[in-house]
Amino acid sequence: MKFEALFKPLQVGPYKLAHRVAMAPLTRMRAERESFSPRPLNAEYYGQRATKGGLLIAEASPVLSHGRGNPATPGIYTEAQIAGWRKVTDAVHAKGGIIFLQLWHVGRVSHSSFHGGELPVSASAIAIKAEGMKAMTADGKIADYETPRALETEQVEGIVEAFRQGAKNALAAGFDGVEIHGANGYLLEQFLQSRSNRRTDQYGGSIENRARLLLEVTQAAIDVWGANRVAVRLSPHGIANDSGEPDPMPLYTHVVKALDKLGLAYLHVIEPRSSGAGRADVHWENVPSAMVLFRPLYSGVLMTAGGFTGESANAAIVDGHADIIAFGRIFISNPDLPRRLEHDYPITPYNRATFYGGEEKGYTDYPVYDELTPA
Repeated sequence: MKFEALFKPLQVGPYKLAHRVAMAPLTRMRAERESFSPRPLNAEYYGQRATKGGLLIAEASPVLSHGRGNPATPGIYTEAQIAGWRKVTDAVHAKGGIIFLQLWHVGRVSHSSFHGGELPVSASAIAIKAEGMKAMTADGKIADYETPRALETEQVEGIVEAFRQGAKNALAAGFDGVEIHGANGYLLEQFLQSRSNRRTDQYGGSIENRARLLLEVTQAAIDVWGANRVAVRLSPHGIANDSGEPDPMPLYTHVVKALDKLGLAYLHVIEPRSSGAGRADVHWENVPSAMVLFRPLYSGVLMTAGGFTGESANAAIVDGHADIIAFGRIFISNPDLPRRLEHDYPITPYNRATFYGGEEKGYTDYPVYDELTPA
């Protein structure tokens, strides 16, 4: 076995993983377009990638209707969506897999067309202004980002409760746990970072105040699931969606240490070399490693994601920098990725043009290795 460290068992909360090759949460924009409910095609996709004792993290799912910013992304706030996700979890469990749902609110990374003409919300009324960045409208067109509406203090409590209800709905849908999306420039990171948070109430100003919403949301999920079935995703040095803390270490040191006390299932960090929220292939050079920086601060299970190969993933485990490696793009094009890594089979390249939207092409039509025609 070439990548032996990736195939050592690992205890994650109440679950014993058979290997450390996880599927990262991947927005694919293939839910039912009217109800935003998962459909049979989605169940087929996740079922294809499930393995006995393998961990999948389902794509980010808004906990509120005004938490969305892309067409055809599945939600977790209606009975129809719960029923749709139940078909997904049933397909994964039928193969012995474990699946968490990523809970999401995009905040300002949205457009008024998704919200009946009302502005998106954020920590503060600060628009995304990064050069070349555009919003997607509800009908799939491209537009400038609008200046969002700052949430009132009393409305922030509603965000916490929406995540709490989303956690309850994920439980009803048959998931094995939930991951809080605190990364990639979405709402919770908008509160975390000083460039998008200029508030003067208890959710702004100091590091402790800016971290408050993320920690309250995490606790709300713990109240539903128990800490050992809740995870959090962070992108400490990321720049996705016009994010980026001028000096990340003080902020994220505080956040990681606070999360370490909770006994989570795992902490999931995104390597800054791949920060871009999936919009393009990026590989930034001469940037710090999130897993190296934060491994000393976190005593629990640490997952990392971002441009890993079999070789670099195995080395990260061997060197003690991480416990699980989440793969995204090559898990799209290799539904049997754990088996391919285990046996050192060739990796099928992905087709970025088919990542978002559409039907079977680039989604469920990638073959497993045994079905490949020899060159």
